[in-house]
Amino acid sequence: MSKATITVNENGNLHIHIPMFVKRSHGRKVIFAPQTLEGDNADMPDVIQSAVVQSLARAFSWAELLERGDIKSIAELARSLYVDSSYVARTLKLTTLAPDIVEAILNGEEPDGVSLSKLVLSFPADWAEQRAHFGFA
Repeated sequence: MSKATITVNENGNLHIHIPMFVKRSHGRKVIFAPQTLEGDNADMPDVIQSAVVQSLARAFSWAELLERGDIKSIAELARSLYVDSSYVARTLKLTTLAPDIVEAILNGEEPDGVSLSKLVLSFPADWAEQRAHFGFA
């Protein structure tokens, strides 16, 4: 992230840029700044895994296309995206994750070690088994 800056616009207005990160914690949104007046913020949480979030977004978007009938098959979807159908199938499997697991990932609250490479591997269909498999309480 960049540093905080204050600039004066041509019209005399101040433009204040303060980099921050918003993370949900126990149902509340908490704002973190990467730097304080004393230097780096030691309380700054890890940034949300954007690759995982992007893959989840793709998976649910693609599933909707298939469910609506806009795209007839995984093979047709893969052709339209210029990717391999096995990639599409692995990504679509993310839609079978337990809703609370998806929510935790989107909020950046997933347990350490949960990564895209682990999520696209085989995992149990049962939601309780998924929670145990990925280390959710």
